[in-house]
Amino acid sequence: QKRKLLEELGENRLPYLTPADADFHQLWKTKYSKLIFRRSDTVPEELHQTVQEGFLTLRKCDCFFQDLVRIKRKDFVTPVSRLLIGDPGCTYKYLNTRLFTVPWPTEGYDIKYCSPEIHDACKALIRLNDYLHVEAVKALQGQNLFQTEDFKDTTVIDREQNFATSLMEKGSVSKDQSSCVLADDYPSLKNRTSYNVTLLNYMDPQQMPYLKQEPYFGMGNMAVSWHHDENLVARSTVAVYSYSCEGSAVEGGNEQKPEGRDPAVWHVGLKVAWDIETPGLAIPLHQGDFYLMIDDLNMTHQHCVLAGFSPRFSSTHRVADCSRGTLEYIFGQCELALQNLQTDSDSMALSLKSLETAVVKQVEEIHNEVEFEWLRQFWFQGKRYLKCTDWWLKPMAKLQEFWRNMEIMTSLFLSEVGKKEQIEEQRKETISCFLLVLTERQKLRKEWTAR
Repeated sequence: QKRKLLEELGENRLPYLTPADADFHQLWKTKYSKLIFRRSDTVPEELHQTVQEGFLTLRKCDCFFQDLVRIKRKDFVTPVSRLLIGDPGCTYKYLNTRLFTVPWPTEGYDIKYCSPEIHDACKALIRLNDYLHVEAVKALQGQNLFQTEDFKDTTVIDREQNFATSLMEKGSVSKDQSSCVLADDYPSLKNRTSYNVTLLNYMDPQQMPYLKQEPYFGMGNMAVSWHHDENLVARSTVAVYSYSCEGSAVEGGNEQKPEGRDPAVWHVGLKVAWDIETPGLAIPLHQGDFYLMIDDLNMTHQHCVLAGFSPRFSSTHRVADCSRGTLEYIFGQCELALQNLQTDSDSMALSLKSLETAVVKQVEEIHNEVEFEWLRQFWFQGKRYLKCTDWWLKPMAKLQEFWRNMEIMTSLFLSEVGKKEQIEEQRKETISCFLLVLTERQKLRKEWTAR
């Protein structure tokens, strides 16, 4: 799709608007209304302070890491350094790389942090998470309300200063309005806004020898290319808090062009996915601003992050789809697989309860899932999580023990199918099914060794 779009464009560039353009608000209202923006002065000052101190602490403690991701069977190191913080035992997978949460302080969990400062940073981020959850619920309620009303145009006098207070505040809801929303809607709103992880990002553009150029609109340097966020609950809200360390950047001289975005300032870029008719948007992000991508915006549109001159942190809060991404889930899978392993009460010898094809296939698929989705994903990233906490070491040791038992089960199966008393027809079916999973395991082991 990307190649086709670029071929269609040739040397041309698509138009895009910034708050300085006259049609900016009209375009936002008609094509990008599910992006809700809040300026920093709408957030409590004390929350800004603790969150920003938390970012700087995590940076000082070397807790941000570039990820090795896989795109089209090739490995790339991300230009942005990241850290996942969230619910204990939760993971988030993107571009074939699984990240494991540094748990934020959670009642009922014994979490030992490497320092009190890291504890405080994680505590600040769960406070920000709670705040953004409330704001997201309000924004969704506001959308439901204003869709039934005529949208009133707002005259903008000083666009660069006031763009965030015109259209975007129409996405919010006042105390009077919030009482109009039916209580029945609340569980649905809660499910789509109860963030279980935040993916923190950090990048200093001055330290980057090369950044990709935005290919469709000519928006300049990109820190993050055009994408949809993945591994999310459908129609859930993504909330992004931005902290650019303004004033600390090397001045870029007279680089600003008469038209287009200011290259010194970080922006979020938006476009309708695979569309060359609709102009894009480039929205400036100043210290402490945040925005929400609500409802289906992440599915229908793509976004990118355009680099400014100064270093920048962001906290991107998500409702990760954890149906297959929590410790609770994978431990449940292990217990299911190990039900087929039995120990003789006299000799203590291990054997398989069933050699049925469906049972063997299920066990061996779980075996692969434990090894390649969990153990190898965790250990190939090294011991980097130990800079924050040792929380994951015990569950990983437990998973490794489960994996060893599954290796035994594979050997037991091979031994059993070698025996002559097996019915030939059933034996062939079971072996061919088993071989598929085993071949996949061999292929993946080679891939992971190379990574």
